Amino acid sequence: MNTQVNTRTDAQIAALANAQASLRATPDSFLVGLIGSGIGGSLTPAMHEEEGSKLGLHYVYRRIDLDAQKLDTTALPELLTAAERMGYNGLNITYPCKQAVIPLLDELSDDARALGAVNTVLFKDGKRIGHNTDWSGFARAFQRGLPDVSLERVVQLGAGGAGAAVAHAALNMGAQSLTLFDVDAARAQSLADELQQRFPKAKVSAGTSLGESLAAAQGLIHATPTGMAKLPGLPLPVELLHRDLWVADIVYFPIRTALLQAAEALGCRTLSGGGMAVYQAVDAMRIFTGLEPDAERVYTHFQSLLQR
Repeated sequence: MNTQVNTRTDAQIAALANAQASLRATPDSFLVGLIGSGIGGSLTPAMHEEEGSKLGLHYVYRRIDLDAQKLDTTALPELLTAAERMGYNGLNITYPCKQAVIPLLDELSDDARALGAVNTVLFKDGKRIGHNTDWSGFARAFQRGLPDVSLERVVQLGAGGAGAAVAHAALNMGAQSLTLFDVDAARAQSLADELQQRFPKAKVSAGTSLGESLAAAQGLIHATPTGMAKLPGLPLPVELLHRDLWVADIVYFPIRTALLQAAEALGCRTLSGGGMAVYQAVDAMRIFTGLEPDAERVYTHFQSLLQR
């Protein structure tokens, strides 16, 4: 890493140190953080800290924004080492680090290993243990928000770390046919092959014609960064949507993405990424603390944050 990057990494390490210094050294203290790009507007810190307080904990959650320091995933080794040294209990990992972080870990949960993506890292007994709560978070949100929709034919946009998790969730919930699309066709094919082996009773494929696949589908899952505040816009031509589709988006900032607005205008049933954000946070907090967060309380708090 060059001197310029080292300087920026040192700035992030200083931020980590400042967070650690604000934390009381007691058994009820927890220090965690979020590493990713463009996370300045993330509501995850507020959700964690509020629920931590409700559980009687001194719970500090810090953002470690790669964009803010002009870093990329090559800074991950230094950032993880700094977090360990400063006494962090764990880290949440988001775009674009969910796959890049894996070689830096000592152990993976069964889910993280199967999915090839990590969104939660626990520091325990000198080891870095990777978990994935994205898939379970998406499943719980989907079952709450779209409990009665057809999963016969589903199209998914995005085959990266988050895409792998939500595709696994869709198949685990009973999707009979799942067609994957990604800007990297080879990545879509690779994920389709892995999922087909994991779910042999379903039909999983990499798509070739998005229009044809959507015309025959009952549902669309969007699992790319497009639509985030830092990457606004639509992930597909709006004319490919039709009113018989349900549309689920994993982006939650903004909560009503351009995709969801276009789908709602056609009369589609929709699901925002908010529920997934809540339930993956609940699952991650359980991993960090060993305690059981109140999911409904976290969901209510999340809704209040959206109104601010």
